Amino acid sequence: MSHEKRRQSSSHVSETDSPTRVSLFQVRVCKTRLANLRDDCEAAQSHVDRSGLGLEGRDVESGRSGRGSGRGGGGKERLLSGTDSLRSQSETLANARSVMAETEGVALEIAEELGRHRETISSAHGRVREVTGMTNRARRIVQSMGRREVQQKLILYGVAGTIAAVFLMLIYGMFR
Repeated sequence: MSHEKRRQSSSHVSETDSPTRVSLFQVRVCKTRLANLRDDCEAAQSHVDRSGLGLEGRDVESGRSGRGSGRGGGGKERLLSGTDSLRSQSETLANARSVMAETEGVALEIAEELGRHRETISSAHGRVREVTGMTNRARRIVQSMGRREVQQKLILYGVAGTIAAVFLMLIYGMFR
């Protein structure tokens, strides 16, 4: 239906009608507008489809031009080859999508595995720091033990020397 016929078929509402009738009238008007917009959309889509296939103004069944250009009957074959081409491209896109989904899955698995490796490396790094700290502490303890040993040896030699000196003085004092 054209826009004018739909407009003529809708009835006019006076201001004294009930709110329900006014709402019903508004619903009818909206439905009419929606139908008009759908018709316009279909016409535009058909125009775009036909111009995309090079069939604008042509009779598809007979292959004759509506404008009198007199071309041969290759329109149907072109449509069929175009359909085959579109089907092939759709299959290619579907394959590409499945490959992309598979690649995405592999990438997610790799990311998860890398995350686990990162945690393992961080844990090992923490343990290495702990071991390094314990090694440094052990080195300081061994060094202090070595210093104490040297100090104790010096004190021992000093005490032994003092005892020897006192003993020698006692012997010298007895023989004098």
